[in-house]
Amino acid sequence: MINGLLHALILDEQGGARPIENSKQLHQWQPTDGKLWVHMDYSQKEAVDWLKNCGQLNDYELESLTADETRPRITPTMNGHMLFLRGINLNPAQSPEDMVSIRLFINKDVVITTRKRRLLSVQDILTSLNNNEGPSSISELVCSLAQKLTSRMQTVIDELDESLDDFEEEIDEPSKKFDNQGLSQLRRQTIALKRYLKPQKEALSNMVNNHYPWLFDDDKAKLNETTNLLIRYLEELDSSIERALVIQQTITNQVSEQLNQRMYVMSVVAALFLPLGFLTGLLGVNVGGIPGTESPYAFTAFVVFLIVLTGGIGIYFKNKKWL
Repeated sequence: MINGLLHALILDEQGGARPIENSKQLHQWQPTDGKLWVHMDYSQKEAVDWLKNCGQLNDYELESLTADETRPRITPTMNGHMLFLRGINLNPAQSPEDMVSIRLFINKDVVITTRKRRLLSVQDILTSLNNNEGPSSISELVCSLAQKLTSRMQTVIDELDESLDDFEEEIDEPSKKFDNQGLSQLRRQTIALKRYLKPQKEALSNMVNNHYPWLFDDDKAKLNETTNLLIRYLEELDSSIERALVIQQTITNQVSEQLNQRMYVMSVVAALFLPLGFLTGLLGVNVGGIPGTESPYAFTAFVVFLIVLTGGIGIYFKNKKWL
C-alpha cells in the first residue's frame, strides 16, 4: 500500500464500508463501485504523490490538501468543494488549544481527507463503519465528522470552566498565593480555541444555508444542530474570557489595595515620628547654648515631653479617623 495512506473505504450505503486492500484497487476505482473515502497523512511523500496523480484534484485543491496552515472554511473548486475543519488536540503531551486541522475534498462520488496529526473523531467514524453503524453517504460522512469534532470540544471547555472556578475560589483565600501565570495560560488557551471555532462556525453555517450537490437536506438538520452546539461553545468561551478578565482585575485590585494599606501605615508612622525626629535632631546639634545641658532632670523631662507629644499626635489622628 501507499505510505501515508491511512485508509481507503468504499461505503456500502448501509452503515458499513468495504476496505480497499491495495494501491492497484485504489487506482482502478470508478464512481460506479460506490462512494469512496480516502484518508491520508499529507506529511508522507508517497501520499502527496498519489494525490498529484489520482486525477481527482487540480493544483489548487492539491495545495489546499497539503498546506501547512489552514483556517476553517468551505470553498468551491473546479471539481467539488474544499472544507477545512479543526478538532481538539487530544494527542498525548499536546496542548488542546493547538487544534488539529483536517482538510476535505468533497464531491458527489469521493471524499479525500488529509491530516498530519491523529484525530480521534476519524477513529470513531471508522469504528462505527466496522460495526455497520456508520454513515451511509458522503453527506452523512461529512456531517458525522463535523459533529464528532464539535462534540469532543465539550470536555476541554468544561475543564476550562472548572479551572476558572478554582481560580475564583483562590480569590477568597488571601493566605494562598494566587497563580497568575496559570490564569494567563488559561486565557491564552481560551483565546486560541475561539480563534479557530469562530470561523468553523461560519463554515458550518454556510453549509446549512447554501446548496451543495453532495449535501442532503435531511443531513442539513443534523448539521444545523452541530452548528448550534458550536455556537454554544463559543458563548461559553466568551464567558470564560470575561471571567478570566474579571478574576485578573480582582487580583490586581486586591494587590493594589494591600499596597495602599501598607503605604498608608508607613505614612502614619512617619507622621508620628516626624516631630520626634525634628526635636531630637535639633537638640543633638553640637553647638553651645543648648538648653538643659546643666540640669540633671533635662533628659527625663525631654523624654516625657516626647511621650506626651506622641500621644497627642496619636489622639489627633484618632479624632481625624486617620487611625
